[in-house]
Amino acid sequence: MMPVVECKFEVKPEAIKAFEAQIASLADLRWTVWEDRPANRAWVAGYFGSRKEAEAAGRRLAEAIGPERIARRAVCRKLADADWAESYKAHFKAWRIGRRFWVPEWERGTRRIRPGDEVVWLDPGMAFGTGNHESTRLCCQRLVEYLGSGMRSAAGVEGLRTAAAGGNGCPGVIDAGCGSGILGISAARFGLGPVVGFDNDPVAVRISRENASLNQVSGSVEFFEGDLSSGLAGRQAGLVFANILADVLRKGSKELVGAVAPGGWLVLSGMLAGEVDDVRKDFLAAAGRSQRSHADQKARRGSHRREQVRASADWRAVSRRLGEWADLLLIRGE
Repeated sequence: MMPVVECKFEVKPEAIKAFEAQIASLADLRWTVWEDRPANRAWVAGYFGSRKEAEAAGRRLAEAIGPERIARRAVCRKLADADWAESYKAHFKAWRIGRRFWVPEWERGTRRIRPGDEVVWLDPGMAFGTGNHESTRLCCQRLVEYLGSGMRSAAGVEGLRTAAAGGNGCPGVIDAGCGSGILGISAARFGLGPVVGFDNDPVAVRISRENASLNQVSGSVEFFEGDLSSGLAGRQAGLVFANILADVLRKGSKELVGAVAPGGWLVLSGMLAGEVDDVRKDFLAAAGRSQRSHADQKARRGSHRREQVRASADWRAVSRRLGEWADLLLIRGE
C-alpha cells in the first residue's frame, strides 16, 4: 500500500462554509471537511503521498482561507495502515432516508435491521466516499424519488427497471465519477439495473468493486476506469448520476446530456449553491443543441416534422439545496 500522510487542522465552525467553497474552487479532491455538530467542532483533513506534499498543500489552503479562521495549526503525520483505517472510520456514520439506510461495513454485526429496511453496506477506503457529504445525500434523495415515481405506477419495479434500461441493451443506471460506488450500488440494491459506473481514479474503481461485492450486487453492477468522454461513449440510461465538481460537469455537459435516454433523469451534484445557475445554463444549452441535432436527423429521414421532435424532446430542470451545496435534476421528455 502507498504511504498516506494526513494533514489535519481544526477550524472554527463558523468558517466551514468558507472552507468548503475554497476546497471546491481548488478542485483538490484530497481535502475534506469533517463536522461534529453536537460538540460544535470542525476539522479540515487532507491525505497525500508524502509529508512534503501534505505540508505544501496545507500552507496553500491556510493562506487562501486566512489564519483567523483556523482554530489550531495544521498537524501532518504519516499514517500506518491501522491509523488510516481509524482516520476515516471515525467520521463515517450511518444515515438514512426513510427505510433506506447507508451503513458502515464494520457495523454489520451490530446494526439492527428491521423487516422492511433496505441497507447499503459501505467501506469507502481511500476513495473518500462515505455518503456523509451533502452532495452525495442530494443524489441519494433523487434516487429515492426516482424509485418512488416508478413504484407509483402500475408497472411497479419491473416497469421501472425496463424504463430505466433505455432500450437497445443500455444500462439502467450510469454512475459517472463513481467514487466509492455508493450511487450505482444503491441503485442496484434498491431494484434498478443493470448498472455501470466509472471513475478516472483506479483506487476508486477498486473500492467500488469491493463495495459491490459487500452488497452482493457484483453481477448487476460493472465498474471500470474512464472519464466522461470514454465512460459515456455509446451509452444511454434512464438514470444518470454525476456527482462531480461544477467545472468538470460543465466541460462534460454534451456527453452527460447525450447519455440520458428519452424520459430519463440526469442527476448532477458536487456544486456549490452559487454555481447552479451557470451549470443549468450550460446543460440546457447542451440539451438544446442535442435536440436540434436529433430533429435534423429525424427531418432528413422524413419520419417526423421538426416541430414535433422538438416538442417531444423538451427538458425540465429543478434544483435543491442542502447547506452550501446543491444538485440539479434534468428530466428529458419522451
